[in-house]
Amino acid sequence: MNRRLLLSAAVAVAATVAGGYTLLGRNKPQPAPAAPAAEDPVAALMQLQLPDLNGATQSLAAWKGQPIVVNFWATWCAPCVKEMPELDALQKKYPQIKFVGIGVDSAANMQKFVEKVQVSYPLWVIGAGAIDTLRKLGNPSGGLPFTIVFNADGSINRKILGEIQPDDLNQTLSGLKA
Repeated sequence: MNRRLLLSAAVAVAATVAGGYTLLGRNKPQPAPAAPAAEDPVAALMQLQLPDLNGATQSLAAWKGQPIVVNFWATWCAPCVKEMPELDALQKKYPQIKFVGIGVDSAANMQKFVEKVQVSYPLWVIGAGAIDTLRKLGNPSGGLPFTIVFNADGSINRKILGEIQPDDLNQTLSGLKA
């Protein structure tokens, strides 16, 4: 009985508070303004200015009109490191497709890493603050590795959370048109 009484009281208070704000016209929720194009996570990623390992600023927008494979990775992520040679082999097999590894890491760690493990595709630095970007792109856990395959028109063809399966990704890439 006490539970019903408490629940009824809580509902009454909530209704009174909500009704009061509405009657007074205060704290009315305002409709959200239309999101500008920059709020679109894919558009934001395409326009993002990121440094490469030499410090030069790069952007995916430079590859507009081409299929792109973006692989988010980190030096401390074992599955990320394991899949890098496989991504490198696929990049060599599909030279018409642009590949980039975006490091959720520091430039210093990445520079040390590439002395041991070299890849032929470019590596850019986004840093540890990338988790929000990953979540907006459809990776709610912010986990790594995270690979996105873009069609030539800039739309997302596929998202892969976790280590790629080379044969599976090969099949996706073979269907992309440059």
